[in-house]
Amino acid sequence: MTGSHALPLLLGVRHHGPGSARAVRAALDAVRPRAVLIEGPPEADALVPLVGDEEMRPPVALLAHAVDEPGRSAFWPLAEFSPEWVALRWAVENGVPARFVDLPATHVLALRGEDGPEEGEAPAPVLAKDAEKDAAEGAAPARGAVAPDGSAVGADGTPAAGGEAAPPGDGPGPAGDEGDTGARNADPRVDPLAVLAEAAGYDDPERWWEDVVEHRGAGEDPLAPFAAVEEAMGALREAYGTGGHDHDPVREAYMRLQVRAARKEFGDEIAVVCGAWHVPALRRRSTVAADRALLKGLPRIRTEMTWVPWTHRRLSRFSGYGAGIDSPGWYGHLFSAPDRPVERWMTKVAGLLRDEDLGVSSAHVIEAVRLAETLAVMRGRPLPGLGETVDAVRAVMCEGSDVPLELVRDRLIVGDVLGEVPSTAPAVPLRRDLERQQRALRLKPEALERERELDLRKENDAARSRLLHRLRLLSVGWGEPVTSRGGTGTFRETWRLRWEPELAVRVAEAGVWGTTVLSAATAKAESDACDATALAEVTALAERCLLADLPDALPTVMRALADRAALDTDVAHLAAALPALVRTLRYGDVRGTDTGALAEVAAGLAERIFVGLPPACSALDTEAATEMRRHVDAVHAAVGLLGGVPAVDPEGLRSRWHDVLGRLAARDTAPGVLRGRSVRLLLDDGALDTEEAARRMGLVLSPGTEPADAASWIEGFVGGGSGGLLLVHDERLLGLVDAWLTGVPAESFTDVLPLLRRTFSAYEPGVRRSLGELVRRGPAAGGGAAAAPAPGFAEDLDTARADAVLPVVRLLLGLDTGPDPDPDHRSDATVEAAA
Repeated sequence: MTGSHALPLLLGVRHHGPGSARAVRAALDAVRPRAVLIEGPPEADALVPLVGDEEMRPPVALLAHAVDEPGRSAFWPLAEFSPEWVALRWAVENGVPARFVDLPATHVLALRGEDGPEEGEAPAPVLAKDAEKDAAEGAAPARGAVAPDGSAVGADGTPAAGGEAAPPGDGPGPAGDEGDTGARNADPRVDPLAVLAEAAGYDDPERWWEDVVEHRGAGEDPLAPFAAVEEAMGALREAYGTGGHDHDPVREAYMRLQVRAARKEFGDEIAVVCGAWHVPALRRRSTVAADRALLKGLPRIRTEMTWVPWTHRRLSRFSGYGAGIDSPGWYGHLFSAPDRPVERWMTKVAGLLRDEDLGVSSAHVIEAVRLAETLAVMRGRPLPGLGETVDAVRAVMCEGSDVPLELVRDRLIVGDVLGEVPSTAPAVPLRRDLERQQRALRLKPEALERERELDLRKENDAARSRLLHRLRLLSVGWGEPVTSRGGTGTFRETWRLRWEPELAVRVAEAGVWGTTVLSAATAKAESDACDATALAEVTALAERCLLADLPDALPTVMRALADRAALDTDVAHLAAALPALVRTLRYGDVRGTDTGALAEVAAGLAERIFVGLPPACSALDTEAATEMRRHVDAVHAAVGLLGGVPAVDPEGLRSRWHDVLGRLAARDTAPGVLRGRSVRLLLDDGALDTEEAARRMGLVLSPGTEPADAASWIEGFVGGGSGGLLLVHDERLLGLVDAWLTGVPAESFTDVLPLLRRTFSAYEPGVRRSLGELVRRGPAAGGGAAAAPAPGFAEDLDTARADAVLPVVRLLLGLDTGPDPDPDHRSDATVEAAA
C-alpha cells in the first residue's frame, strides 16, 4: 500500500450507493491491499468463494437463521452497486482474502430475540420478521432513523440494510466512554446527513449526496473522498455522540478486535469497508480489554447461513422494507452505464413505453435529454439526477400524465430484478427438493407478479397445482389462487405467482416437517388436523389435502373430522363446515383422488343441519340473521353440488332440504330475511311456483305486517345479484313491492330505508336502470303484461330486423359466413336465436 493516508485503510461508504461502490473499486485497484475486511456477519466467510461463481447474480442476500427456530432470521442484502459486493468481487477476482468483521449472527439473532427490536430501535441487520410485517403494512420508519454514513436516505427516514439500519449516531464513542455528554444529549430524531447538506446550502439531503458523491467524477487521488467522509463523520460523532443506539458500541468493539487480528496476520496493508458512521469509532484507539468487556456475556444461538436471491423491489422503501434507497433500478443503471448515463436511461424508458404500445420516438428521447440537462443547469446541479429525468420523462414522453410515469417508476426506477444463487450454496434439504421440482416443472421463481393458467387435465399442470397447494399448506405463499378469467370449469386453476425473498425463511421454517415438499406437507397437515378446534377448520383442511394430493394425511384428517363432527352441535358450525367438504367430494375426482371416505361424513353433516336449522333460526337479531342467511345459501349450494355424488343419495337430500326450507319459510319466529330467502330458494329450485311465491309475498307485504319485518323479508327474497333480474322479468312481483313501498307510513319509511338501500345497491347498474324504467312506466293493467312495450322492443317479433343480424351471428359462432342460400326462408328457431 502506498500514499500518506492513515493505516489501516478505512473506506467509509454508503450502503447500496453506486458512487461509494465505484470509489471502493478505484481505491482497491490503487492500493492493492493484502486483505479486505467487510462489515457483515463472520459466519459468512465460508460463503465468500461463491461470489465468484458463474451462477451468482445480484441482488442477493446473506440469510442467517436459528437452527432450532428458523423463523428467527435476518438478511444482509447486497446489490451489484453495493460497495460491499464490489469489495467481495474484487477480493475473489484478485485472490485476496475477504472476511466479514461485524458482530456474528449468532449474537445478533440472540440479542434481537423472537419479537425483533424494541420500539423505536431500527434493526441492524434486517430481521425477516420485521421486513415481512412492514411489507404487509406498507409502513416506513419514522423520519430520523438514518445513519450519517449514507446508509439510508436521510430525507425520508428509511433505514438501511447490510447491517446499517440505525438512527442518527449509529455507532459508539471511544470504548468505555459510555459517559459521553454528547451521547446523553443526542437527539435521536436529528438527521446528520441533513446537517451536512444544510452546511453545504442544500435543503434536500438526498440531492446533496447525489451531487457530492454519486455525480462526482474520477479524481487524481482515489482515497481523497474517503478522507473527506471520515473527517465529516468524525465531526458529527463528536457533536451527536452515539445517538442512543445500544448495540452499536458492541458491534464496533467486535469490529476493532477483528481489525487488530487482521493486522497481526497481514500487517497494516488491509482495507476495511464499513458504514461511514463507524469509521471514527474504528479509528480511535482503545484497549483490547475494554473491547472484550463490551462483548462479555453476549447471548448466543446456533445459526446457519447461506446465500438467497433478493430483489430490487425489496431494496426499495416502497416494499415496506427500507434499504436506504427508493430507486434501486436507477442506481443500478448509474453503476453499470459506461458513459452518457442520461442518454442511456432515456433510451431504456422509451423502450419500455414502446413495449406498452405508447408512441415514443427518437425525437422524444432527444428532447427529454435536453430538458433534463436544462433542468439540472437551472437547479445548479452538476448532472441531471433522478428528479430531473423524471420531470423530463413526464413532460416529454408521458405528455404530462402520471399514469405511464407510474409504469416507469415500477419497472425501471424500482425494478423487478430477481437475483440468483449457485446451486452449490448451502441449503436445507427441503429447499433442495423445492428447487428440483421447480426445475422439473419449469416453474421458475420470479420477482415480477405473474398469473398462470393451469389445465389440470395435463400432467405437468396438475403437478404444478399440487406443488403450489402443498407450499400453501406449509405457509410458503409463493402462489395465490385467483378467479379464472378463462372459464369456471373444475379442470382449470389460475394462480398469481410472485417470489419474495422472505419465502426462503418460510422454506427453512417448513424444513422441520420433512426433507421433501411431499413429506413436509403431509406432516404439517396431520399436525394441523390434530390441533384444529373448529369443525370448519378440519373440513377446509381435508379439501386442501385433496387439492395437494396428500393421501397419507387423509386418514388422520378424516379421524379428526369425524371426531369434531360428532361433538359439535352448533348448526352454524356444521353449516360452515359442509361446503368445503362437498366441494372436496364434487371436484376431488378431477385430480383422480379417492373421495369415497368423505361421502358418509358429508351425508351425516347434512342430516344434522336439516334437523337443527329451523330451531336455530328463531329469535335471532339482525346481525345473527344475516350471518345465518349466508349459512343457508352455502348449504343450499352444497346440497346442489351433491347431485354429482350418487353415494350420498342426492335426490333424497334435496327433497329433505326443500322440506326444511318450507318449514323455515312458514316459521313466524324466524327473521324475515330468512323466511324470504327460503321462499326464494324454493322458487329457484322449482319446488315452488311463481303463483305461490307471489301469494306469500302478498301476505307478507299486507298492511298488517310491520314495515321493518316486510323490508327484511324483501331483502331475503330479492337480495343478492340475481334478485334484481327476478323483479325485471316478473312485473307482478315488482308491482307488489312497489305497491307496498308506496304505502309505507312516513314515520316508518326512515326505518326501512337502510334495508332497502342495502338490498337494491347490490344489483348491477343495468338491472337498476331497467327497474327504474319499469317503475317510471307504472304497473301494468291487472298486474300482468306491461301496458306499453319497453323502449327498444316491439309487441311482435320483427323478423326482418332479425334476419339482418344473422351474418354477424354466423361470424361469431364460426359458421359459414358466405351468402345465405335462402334469404327468404328462416326457421322459427333461427329467427328466435337471432332475435
